[in-house]
Amino acid sequence: MTTDPRPSLARKAAAELLGTAFLLAVVIGSGIMGERLSGGNVAIALLANTIATGAGLVALILTFGSISGAHFNPAVTLADASQGGLPWREVPVYVVVQIAGAFLGVVVAHVMFGEAALSASRHVRAGMPQLVSEFVATFGLLSVIWGCARRRASAVPFAVGAYITSAYWFTSSTAFANPAVTLARSASDTFAGIRPADAPGFVVAQLLGAAAATLVFRWLVPSLPEVAPRIVDRAAPDDAQKVDR
Repeated sequence: MTTDPRPSLARKAAAELLGTAFLLAVVIGSGIMGERLSGGNVAIALLANTIATGAGLVALILTFGSISGAHFNPAVTLADASQGGLPWREVPVYVVVQIAGAFLGVVVAHVMFGEAALSASRHVRAGMPQLVSEFVATFGLLSVIWGCARRRASAVPFAVGAYITSAYWFTSSTAFANPAVTLARSASDTFAGIRPADAPGFVVAQLLGAAAATLVFRWLVPSLPEVAPRIVDRAAPDDAQKVDR
């Protein structure tokens, strides 16, 4: 989950800003498009939203992974830093640009579809089932990242995209699994929005889920490399075997 040591912090920050902005543009834009074209069929709208988000994640992680690690998610950034994959001094920069990028992506999506730049969502997502869903969704996301990054790093983009695609459907919350995404979606009164009053509970559940998964995989895979592997591992097979020792 760590980054290529060569890019400067400015380049990493730019990659996280752009990547998170594109992610939110995909989530919000596909939600609007799906709702407009589905003729009131919520299942079809959600399916369109799901496919676009999963595909977008794969493309964005492949694009930005070698620069910043392609976190696009404060929960992933904090988990990575806790395991030594990212210097703690870089964490505030990552989190700030992720949140800023998320709101930028919302604005871009709204402008593309003729909506107000920002608008408080009225989409209620409250209650224990939703909070449990966010814990489970984020636990699963970090499990996929940790499990693949430590043993088969090149598969992470595809595994993350596939997992989020499935989690949209097996969780009642539709798997936000990302504090930056949650905050930004509270500013979108569209299909993919979340009421601002419900966002803090989602964020807490997400952070707890990420922490729990990190602890579990620290135990499941106790023999860790000295440096956590990249999300996008371009090492040769022989190099990968050395890292896995």
